[in-house]
Amino acid sequence: MPLFFRKKRIRPAETADTWARPEMLVTFKAEIMPGRSREERTFRIKQVLPNGRIILYDFIGEHRQGAFEPINFLREKAAKGHQK
Repeated sequence: MPLFFRKKRIRPAETADTWARPEMLVTFKAEIMPGRSREERTFRIKQVLPNGRIILYDFIGEHRQGAFEPINFLREKAAKGHQK
């Protein structure tokens, strides 16, 4: 079979469903950090590991997607609009 008919293999790191990227902000769910405000539960991603877990700046350990609130890109945009 000629090479141009073969399917291109996609590595897991190249898939479109990656939930996090370095330098993004993520917020732990309130149940995980009770009694803390949203700002105290928000951290910046340092590294995304091949297994889908992340390492944060200023917080020890690897963390999975289920520990965080769903990412809402509009929340950050709305906050910037209120500052003007």
